[in-house]
Amino acid sequence: MDDKLILIADDAAFMRKMVCMTLSEVGLTNVVEATDGNEAVSQYKEHHPDLVLLDITMANKNGLDALRKIMELDPDARVIMCTAIGQQQTVMEALGLGAYDYVVKPFQKDKLTEAVLNALET
Repeated sequence: MDDKLILIADDAAFMRKMVCMTLSEVGLTNVVEATDGNEAVSQYKEHHPDLVLLDITMANKNGLDALRKIMELDPDARVIMCTAIGQQQTVMEALGLGAYDYVVKPFQKDKLTEAVLNALET
């Protein structure tokens, strides 16, 4: 599974680092990062990752707008939305746009790992 490429898009560097560390514990070390929605879309175009972890609240282009663009580029894209508690309406919109799943921040390592592994195995 270590050949799978994962794009982590989050404006908080510590969050990207935490996700990378969590994924590395299950052998997922092939990662590219993006700091906002625009960069997430351009990284998706360039790398065509197997999975995207996409924060909802980011500068320049939020996660929903980035999700729309990524799904337009690749309707089969696997995207897991990362959301803060209390953004349920936004999560429902993201799932309606084609997101595969969502995880709530602050992450519980086992929940994040389970969501990622499920998405990659599907």
